[in-house]
Amino acid sequence: MTVSISSSPSLRAWVIWSIGVAAYVLAITNRSSLSAVGVDAADRFMADASTLSMFAVVQLAVYGGMQIPIGVLLDRFGSRPIMTIGMILMAAGQLTMAFSPNVGVAIFARMLLGAGDAAVFPSVLRLIATWFPAQRGPIMVQFTGILGQTGQLIALIPLAALLHATSWSITFGSIAGLGILFAVLVFAVIRNHPENRSADVSVNTDTGAIRIVTSSIDTGVGIRAAWAHPGTRLAFWSHFASPFAGTAFVLLWGMPFLTAGEGRSTAEAASILSIYVIVGMALGPVMGELSRRMPHHRSRGLVLPAVITQMAVWLAVILYPGPAPLWLLIVLAVGLAMGGPASMIAFDHARTHNPAHRLSTATGLTNAGGFLAALIAIFMIGLALDLQGAGTTATYSLDAFRLAFLTQFPLWILGIVFIVIERKRTRIHLGMDPPKRTRSTRQ
Repeated sequence: MTVSISSSPSLRAWVIWSIGVAAYVLAITNRSSLSAVGVDAADRFMADASTLSMFAVVQLAVYGGMQIPIGVLLDRFGSRPIMTIGMILMAAGQLTMAFSPNVGVAIFARMLLGAGDAAVFPSVLRLIATWFPAQRGPIMVQFTGILGQTGQLIALIPLAALLHATSWSITFGSIAGLGILFAVLVFAVIRNHPENRSADVSVNTDTGAIRIVTSSIDTGVGIRAAWAHPGTRLAFWSHFASPFAGTAFVLLWGMPFLTAGEGRSTAEAASILSIYVIVGMALGPVMGELSRRMPHHRSRGLVLPAVITQMAVWLAVILYPGPAPLWLLIVLAVGLAMGGPASMIAFDHARTHNPAHRLSTATGLTNAGGFLAALIAIFMIGLALDLQGAGTTATYSLDAFRLAFLTQFPLWILGIVFIVIERKRTRIHLGMDPPKRTRSTRQ
């Protein structure tokens, strides 16, 4: 079935997208809600570094593990019900965290949070695919990512201020209340697709024709088919390698490293983390436009340089003799900020190389990559601190942090290797490069 579609989105499309993005901002605030209060959490639950890292690890593990099921459910039911349930789960998680008496309950709360968070971003991506012309896709995805990152600023400054002005229960209970409010708002305003269509659609960029999105009867076939395409694997590894260092930094370990390790004040540390967020937001439109202009060179021209830059700035900070100067820490924040916008390019790969009926399944596979790397990085940093005897707020040290952050480098190297491999395979699959010559063809 094909019908024409205007190249200009309707006012209702913009309203629905705006509500979706606002929900995504709240999801990022929920996700990052321990970023500025990690030390408070360690004191409240008397947690060492490994235990503290588990808060983020289980949250990200559930988030990553839910990506494929969420993708399948989105392909079947659309964004509205899935996002609504996600907001309710996040609210339940934060309410549980508000009154958690011990580490076990708090970890369960973060699991609920991760499950709810997993539903939001893929749902917004699907709204973009169903309500906006495909040619606007890359820039809309970047703008969604940019605006969503304001949630990190909310977690870094107002949320921390509220905690220190009131109490743990009031702070996290307030976020839970916002979650319920947004669940109602999402259900009331968001619709899966325009009224003149009976199903979700994808749009052909060249012809303007739209195609009905239907779910695969055999879910396993849909997942295998998505992963079988080298473009999906390129998307997975691009998202694996690009954002994890920034996620680990801003989600948990940045504040302890900057304050207890580098000796910066809480205000200075919050400012550096804010620079990370603001620069990432500023780079988003640039990356989106460059991605649109160089669709066949995005991995080599944008993703790999972003990954290599992160490796270089972290190495400079680690090797600097003594505490790093403020300018170098700002350079670190700027370098890490490249990872978020670069990771959005992965979703362009997933969308480009998969048909409509498995769009969200491929998106889920892609999104899982970044959070798999992030949970490994967060856990390894905490484990490395504990193994050095520097796993509590009283024993944190700069040298211990330096060695701990070295655990990120194997993940970057692994990601780079597979990006190069899958990029080549994708180009061969698309007929842009000749197939590898076998021994028999050379003889």
